[in-house]
Amino acid sequence: MSLSSQEQLEMSGNISSTANNEDKNEEEEEEEEDIPYDELSQRQDTKVEHIVFGIAASSNLWDTRKEYIKVWWKPNQTRGVVWLDTKVRTQANEGLPQIRISEDTTKFKYTNSQGQRSALRISRVVTETLKLGMKNVRWFMMGDDDTVFIVDNVVRILSKYDHTQFYYVGSSSESHVQNIHFSYAMAYGGGGFAISYPLAKELAKMQDRCIQRYPALYGSDDRMQACMAELGVPITKELGFHQYDVYGDLLGLLGAHPVTPLMTLHHLDLVQPIFPMMNRVQSLRHLMKSVKQDSGSVMQQSICYDKKRFWSISISWGFVVQVLRGEVSPRELEKPTRTFLNWYKKADYTAYSFNTRPVTTDPCQKAFLFYMNRTRYDPVRKKIFGTYSRYKIKPPPCTSKSPSPEKIDTIIVSKRPDPLRWQRSPRRDCCRVLPTRKNRTMSIRVGTCEEGELSEHVGVETVHGNEVN
Repeated sequence: MSLSSQEQLEMSGNISSTANNEDKNEEEEEEEEDIPYDELSQRQDTKVEHIVFGIAASSNLWDTRKEYIKVWWKPNQTRGVVWLDTKVRTQANEGLPQIRISEDTTKFKYTNSQGQRSALRISRVVTETLKLGMKNVRWFMMGDDDTVFIVDNVVRILSKYDHTQFYYVGSSSESHVQNIHFSYAMAYGGGGFAISYPLAKELAKMQDRCIQRYPALYGSDDRMQACMAELGVPITKELGFHQYDVYGDLLGLLGAHPVTPLMTLHHLDLVQPIFPMMNRVQSLRHLMKSVKQDSGSVMQQSICYDKKRFWSISISWGFVVQVLRGEVSPRELEKPTRTFLNWYKKADYTAYSFNTRPVTTDPCQKAFLFYMNRTRYDPVRKKIFGTYSRYKIKPPPCTSKSPSPEKIDTIIVSKRPDPLRWQRSPRRDCCRVLPTRKNRTMSIRVGTCEEGELSEHVGVETVHGNEVN
């Protein structure tokens, strides 16, 4: 979403009356039975205490970046260390990890004219964390001071893997140019990557010699990948680690998140706050309200259709609901809209490492956005009720006969917590528009697809006003 300075975003009015009537909005909804879960696979019993976070930080940026860490760090639960270049002022009970100063790296060669020698220091974070001798460690999780982790989802993903084996788990950049320049085989450090304990031990034995062999490399993560290549360990890709080598608005990416747990957000200083009318840290804290309710489902997309009003609906759970006039097929809606710019500003849309779709210029196909306002769990119904409020931007003139989503102020999204969803095969949730007696409110149920249920549209597929053959 690209907003001009004249466009004023404002939260729709007081929604307390809507919150008080949430149960009424669900009166006609069928009551569901509890879903029995089986142990679907032989998974490791990895828990948060088995993971140690190594956070690469800069003293110059500490006062700003520590606020990102506070958003996700869980005192007395998460374990880890922030590695800085020089000492910083600290306060008691800030809710932060312990802080240590990295070892001296002046003995190592560094010849890259475009980079910084701090890459040498950061490349040794895992090794230096290993040397602390923490007990009962299965994984070392690497990240930057502007990396926000969804900790429960990190645990979920790492539980899939045998921690007694050599694993190097991470993901690539969103920028095709970045991946060509560095490597598609490299796990990007800002997006976060995990190294199993036995692999970290093996790395520590040879890393200093390895670093000396690659003085011309730019960063810390390409040095790490070079050492992994010498050890013969490939990257195991998990798409929920997000480097976010982009600028602008993450709406397009987060509104069509891949069907995998959201694990990290990165480069938060370089993109707009994910919730309008909030600053970056406020936005992240706001998102964590949804994470607290159902971390495994946050940002997961659901697609459904209001066939009476001829609307297409895309839900990014816990974040935003997008309502569009007309019928847009699921194969289009699951592609991120290009609300963001490439890391290399001269590169066009072909320089992404995934499919995207353009921001439409057709005024009748502009998405109406409803951002998550509040969320609560109803222990009687055993459901989460999220209130999504429309941000009122004056819509451009449209000649469509389809009713305007501008008539809706609030969308109530209900779902059951689904902590074991990632023990089943990956699949988008299904959603269904429910009857409601309130004219300016829409009610939608999200949940596991029933047998035979799908995101089915009945018309001819249209993309930005043109029929697709």
